[in-house]
Parts: sequence; structure tokens; C-alpha cells
Amino acid sequence: MKTLQTAKEMASFADAARKTGKKITFVPTMGALHKGHLALMREARDHGDIVVVSIFVNPRQFNDPKDFQKYARDLPGDLKMCESEAVDVVFTPSNEDIYPPNESPSSIPLPAVAIPLEGISRPGHFKGVVEVVSRLFRIVRPDAAVFGMKDYQQVRVIEEMVKEQGLNVAIIRHPTIREPKGLALSSRNARLTQEGRRKAIFLSMSLDAAKYLFQKGGSDPAAIEKKIVEALTREKLRIDYVAVVDAVTLQKIPLLDRPAVLAIAAFVEEVRLIDNCLLGKAEALPLK
Repeated sequence: MKTLQTAKEMASFADAARKTGKKITFVPTMGALHKGHLALMREARDHGDIVVVSIFVNPRQFNDPKDFQKYARDLPGDLKMCESEAVDVVFTPSNEDIYPPNESPSSIPLPAVAIPLEGISRPGHFKGVVEVVSRLFRIVRPDAAVFGMKDYQQVRVIEEMVKEQGLNVAIIRHPTIREPKGLALSSRNARLTQEGRRKAIFLSMSLDAAKYLFQKGGSDPAAIEKKIVEALTREKLRIDYVAVVDAVTLQKIPLLDRPAVLAIAAFVEEVRLIDNCLLGKAEALPLK
């Protein structure tokens, strides 16, 4: 496994690989790796000859500086986990490599799917995501990139960004990886106490409840949202949003008559967690 630290090294490696006809599959991460990330790496292996993982905590996607400071960092542990999955290259750029200090300011247009949900709750977040992923794609030059569905809106933002910028990168969706009791794997889970983890499980339980309501004939998004809000409130979770939205546009819908997503953001012990599930005909949407 190679560890490359500069954009120049990474770009040079990618160019050499392409000249030999090899395909690169990319897994961008912010480190603090867990089993969910490892699943993305295994998926990446199925779609290319060379697997590249980046580890870069992007300051521009944190709307709260305190959240950036609290973000878990464990590069030695992350490198061991990458090695365990036979990753070919780990790219660990510095902030100056991604955002050169003498660079002229640039503004990358935000796709419309970035505006609702997280776009409202975390102003500037997706601007940072689009900026860093666009830059990483241009350095790594992957043929495909793998993203987890736990961050469903992020996946849609990246898919639209690729189309709008005309980038030749296939975006591969991977299903959310969960703990045995249902909690979606996240680097933020490490900040929860045992009691916090118990309460956090109610997020995935509420998703199961929503799917049950739909299967029993529930087609009113507002009614499903109301039931989920009531359930989470009973468990004393501080809700940011509970929304049933169109799975493609992420806009509110009056009726569950199209592919839809139930998206939830809530605080447990001051740790902000997100989760989601597909509803309706959304089961037919490709996950990979």
C-alpha cells in the first residue's frame, strides 16, 4: 500500500496508472474510519483495478468550527484499516494541497438538491462538500467513486455535481452499514455514551416504523412525519428535521406516489446524527 501526501504525487500516480489501462476507483473519506468505510473499500475493489482512499478532514464543510475541532482523527489507525482491505493508495493531502494559499477564489455552483434539509440546517456545508470532492476528483482522476447511502443527500449532491460539471466519474451508491441493533455506523457515534447509543437506536427504529406505515397503506407524507416526530419526541431526542421528500429532487411531496426518502436529523447528547430510508417505489432505485 502506497501513502501519498501531495497532490502532485497523487496526480502523477493516477496518470501512470491510466497509461497502463488500469481503472481507478476512489473512496473519499475524512478519516476516523469504521466498518462502513471498509464496506465502501470492498465495493470499490469490484469496480476497478486500483483502489484509492483519501483521508482529509475538510474544514470548509463544517459550518460550526467547534464541530471541526471535535472531529475524530486517527491517521495511524486509519492506515491500518486501509491496509486490512488491501487498498492500493491512501492519499493524505494537507490543507494547502487541496486549497493552495495563492489560488484565485473560485465559486462552484451548488446543485438544487443541496438547498433543502442539510442545506438549511448547515449553511455552507454542501458548498464545502462540492468544492472538496470536485478538487479531489481532479487530482485522483477516478473512473468511479463510492459513496455510502447514510448521507443520502450528499450522494444526490455529488451525482448532480458530476453531471453539471461534465465529469467522467461513475458514482456508485452503497447501502448504509448498521450495527446489529440498527444504529447507522458513523464516526460521530464514538462521542456517544452507552445511554446515548441506546437512545440513538430510535432513529433507525423510527425508519422501520415509517416503512411499516407505508406498507400498511400510508400514503400521506405529513401523517408519517407526524408519527415519527411524536415517537422521537417521546424518547426526548432533539429533532432538527423529519421530512419525506422526493428521492430525486429532495423536494416535499403531497403524496407517496413516487420514489421517496424519509430523512431524519436529530441530536443525541448534543451529537448530531442523520439517517434515512427509501419509501414507496424507491426500492426500485439502484443502490450500486
